[in-house]
Amino acid sequence: MDSTLMLPLALSGIGLLFLLWRSRWVLTQPAGEPRMQTIASYIARGALAFLKAEWRVLAVFALIVAGILAYSGTLTTPHGESQSHPLIGVAFLVGAFTSALAGYIGMRIATRANVRTTQAARSSLARAFAIAFHGGSVMGIGVASLAVLGLGGLFVLFYLLFAQGDPFSPEVRRVIEVITGFSLGAESIALFARVGGGIYTKAADVGADLVGKIEAGIPEDDPRNPAVIADNVGDNVGDIAGMGADLFGSYVATILATMVLGGEMVSSAKGLGPVLLPLAVAATGLLFSILSTFLVRVREEGGPADVQRALNLGNWSAILLTVAASYFLVTLFLPQGAELRGSRVEPLPVFGAIAIGLLVGALMSWVTEYYTGMGKRPVNSIVQKSLTGHATNILGGLAVGMESTALPAVIMGAGILGAYALAGLYGVAIAATGMMSTTAMQLTIDAFGPIADNAGGIAEMSGLPEEVRGRTDILDAVGNTTAAMGKGFAIASAALTALALFAAYVGVAGISGIDIYKAPVLVGLLVGAMVPFLFSSLAISAVGRAAMDMVKEVRRQFREIPGLMEGQAEPQYERCVAISTQAALREMILPGALALLIPAVVGLTFGAEVLGGYMAGVTVTGVLLGLFQSNAGGAWDNAKKSFEKGVTLDGQTYYKKSEPHKAAVTGDTVGDPLKDTSGPSMNILVKLTGIVALVLAPYLAG
Repeated sequence: MDSTLMLPLALSGIGLLFLLWRSRWVLTQPAGEPRMQTIASYIARGALAFLKAEWRVLAVFALIVAGILAYSGTLTTPHGESQSHPLIGVAFLVGAFTSALAGYIGMRIATRANVRTTQAARSSLARAFAIAFHGGSVMGIGVASLAVLGLGGLFVLFYLLFAQGDPFSPEVRRVIEVITGFSLGAESIALFARVGGGIYTKAADVGADLVGKIEAGIPEDDPRNPAVIADNVGDNVGDIAGMGADLFGSYVATILATMVLGGEMVSSAKGLGPVLLPLAVAATGLLFSILSTFLVRVREEGGPADVQRALNLGNWSAILLTVAASYFLVTLFLPQGAELRGSRVEPLPVFGAIAIGLLVGALMSWVTEYYTGMGKRPVNSIVQKSLTGHATNILGGLAVGMESTALPAVIMGAGILGAYALAGLYGVAIAATGMMSTTAMQLTIDAFGPIADNAGGIAEMSGLPEEVRGRTDILDAVGNTTAAMGKGFAIASAALTALALFAAYVGVAGISGIDIYKAPVLVGLLVGAMVPFLFSSLAISAVGRAAMDMVKEVRRQFREIPGLMEGQAEPQYERCVAISTQAALREMILPGALALLIPAVVGLTFGAEVLGGYMAGVTVTGVLLGLFQSNAGGAWDNAKKSFEKGVTLDGQTYYKKSEPHKAAVTGDTVGDPLKDTSGPSMNILVKLTGIVALVLAPYLAG
């Protein structure tokens, strides 16, 4: 067997060993006093209960879809040729299971790292940061390791079974078509996990903020607020499990799209190099993300700038090391170049495309940090507009969100043009793979935020000294920015991945292009452009309905439980957890079903070219709408936090409970479902559309 086949699998094995070692280290840290551990156990049990309830629903869905895929794999074209293989259903189940497992592993450690971060914050910021960061690394390394192991392992298994290890066998392309089922399973679970988790967390967050902060005037995470446990549970199911499944799907879809294009180059490349290169780049990025975690440290008592600097060091270290290693990978896997659809693909330009992808990812993170970071011009503009009330705060946030789409669009466009100029369609696909190669580090930084947020909540509910909450607030403030950066990174990856999927789809479906002069194609484009807006509407409306139920329940408890506001009675936390759980499970079905069914109906009814137009519409509006919503929500959030630290405007200093702060809380409440539910779901919608089309492509070609 060719040893290069096993390189990605070996590196993913190293990642899993690191995951186990780091998990053990986190769990050996002290968990604090009994009151802290009790609160943490409420959060952990609530998060696990939601995941179990969600899995019961998704298991039925996965079995039904796997059965349909397995049956359709036995169909034949009018010419009597088998279009796919029934094992595509098996690949779908493996992808769905692995995606759910990745989210579960990260969430399980996160719900144990939170209280340990709180305890560490009693002594120093550096210790608290280390636990939150390394707790997040379990999620980041776990997602990347399982993705490479699952996708690479299935490819090797089916390659040996059906192609008998012959890289020139016609079955190689069939094997790649079959493992598209793995990506479809991963993206399907990601969609439901992201939408369901987002509805859960924002229903609790909005309810807690509107009644607790604005009406009752009590602090965030005050133990008297009945929705406070559900709010902290939501941070885990939405921003840990949901985000993990999201980036797992992105990672897999990007690698797969490049493998599909690489499958067309096997003959001219005289081997499997173009197919294995994206797996190798991803696995190498995983290795250097692991190594870079050892460089991330902060001073004993630093500030937000120190924490952000440490995270940036880890991110840039992983990026630069991966760029350097990619040169050697390209010369190993693609030494003599290859042909793709009449164009020559050479090794050095392919390396340049990988570097472009990594640069685009880094620039997207920087732009997001600028538009959502505390102290930056966009957030300060929202702070200034809060002086004149709630309406001007909303207008300021909308303007920032809209403005924030311009520079990313230019960056992504330049990246696509540059990668295409260097290595054609394969260059665009491998650039997307390069961007996603440091997903392990990106997700580590992203998962750090919810852990820090939970740690602050536990400190508040446990009545710990003010300096403890001060340290966790420093971590949480940076965590808000890193969460926004993670969403921007995911949406940018969706744009490049969608183009790679589009290129793969055109080849498999057997069409030469998309002609928008044709009326049906133009209609497909318009319908595709409409779907992200409809999807966002459904998601935001779902949060609104669930939040109304939460508000009513919190008001009821404040009104009916004697001594609750005086701190002499315990709230009924479990009632609020149940409301969020039931709402999330009920409301996630329709948006998820639409995302899966509409492209299938369009393709099977109107054909491959109209489906291509639909994909283009979803991609363009989905990417820009996702950026707008995520950045606007992140900017509103940090505008609110600016007041909580104290803001001097026109010679007067404003703090919590001031009128400008109340306007900022309203803006943050509006932004919550945008940045944590509908906005992040856009990148999954874009990629899922491409994956559904790619799975349908062999049938449409007939």
